[in-house]
Amino acid sequence: MSTHQTTIIWERKGQAFNTKNYCRDHLIRLQDGQMIAASGAAVNLPPGTVGAQTADPEELFVASLASCHMLWFLAIAARKRFVIDHYEDRAFGETANEDGIAWMQRVHLRPRVQFSGDKQPTTEELMAIHDQAHQRCFIANSVKTDVSVEPQLD
Repeated sequence: MSTHQTTIIWERKGQAFNTKNYCRDHLIRLQDGQMIAASGAAVNLPPGTVGAQTADPEELFVASLASCHMLWFLAIAARKRFVIDHYEDRAFGETANEDGIAWMQRVHLRPRVQFSGDKQPTTEELMAIHDQAHQRCFIANSVKTDVSVEPQLD
């Protein structure tokens, strides 16, 4: 087993702090010291309470699922001796509200993979690698969210 640590830092910085109009901007410090500028999802919050160029928790949730899937996909494909030149996933998530409780109901992973070399996977092999990657992704195995993998074929 391994442990993973992040630090979340928020400061008022002299701004107003009341029921709705407070700044949601914060920093996420990763274990290696990298900093990610974050905030709330602008679509859900009053104007002026979310900074520009920040990641929100919903985006980071979708990104963690997509990243985990990709890392497993790359590992499985490499073991099968396929050469990957480019992997891009335009993933998106859909939230739901049940009895006043919001949650990420569905995440759609839509990976597009470009291979090179003499050995190219068949559509069946490609789908099998995605299925194995999905089964091994610990993030997908850790949430109640419905995660669909919809490979984008050329």
